[in-house]
Amino acid sequence: MTARIGVVTFPGTLDDRDTQRAVRVAGAEPVPLWHRDKDLHQVDAVVLPGGFSYGDYLRAGAISRFSPVMESIIAGAKDGLPVLGICNGFQVLTETHLLPGAMLRNNHLHFICRDQKLRVENNSTSWTADYEQGQEISIPLKNIDGRYVADERVLDELEAEGRVVFRYADWNPNGSLRDIAGITNAAGNVVGLMPHPEHAVESLIGTGRTDGLGFFTSILKKLVHAS
Repeated sequence: MTARIGVVTFPGTLDDRDTQRAVRVAGAEPVPLWHRDKDLHQVDAVVLPGGFSYGDYLRAGAISRFSPVMESIIAGAKDGLPVLGICNGFQVLTETHLLPGAMLRNNHLHFICRDQKLRVENNSTSWTADYEQGQEISIPLKNIDGRYVADERVLDELEAEGRVVFRYADWNPNGSLRDIAGITNAAGNVVGLMPHPEHAVESLIGTGRTDGLGFFTSILKKLVHAS
């Protein structure tokens, strides 16, 4: 049976169709989820894609956190539903407190768009099992509110529990503390990162790299194993 991966669209989401395509390329069925709809349509996992939901008013992700669909996603995530937040999706996950910390304006105060090298720090999550520990991958990064921050207690906890999933490997593009590019919750089913793996799944487009495909093949293997 084909895995069903929900992809949420908020007002201002930009990368929902790219994410749906990435899901399809990996071999799963993408299921569009509308922000006003509490029904998750029996999906096996959910992706919160990038963009500028609600224009990033107040704070990036702050309004989306109260969308009806997020009530169901928060409840599902607490029960083990795999959830991936990409860029704006990561910002939404911090606003819901499914992931700790917050995202602030880049330290140089400019929008940045570049290919970014990442180092895989944790390959035991639902979304990273197809990578090797310590592997370096390159996927696109594009944000202006990408600086991950948290207090020292939270940062130390993330480090001690192995919950830093990715670090910026060659250069810190936004001033994120401890070079953190992505983190997970304690259970490993919720992952958020700023770079965009959905833009690096096919060799014929974009960077010509497929380093992002592992996110989507990882969750498929997780779901198959769980069934």
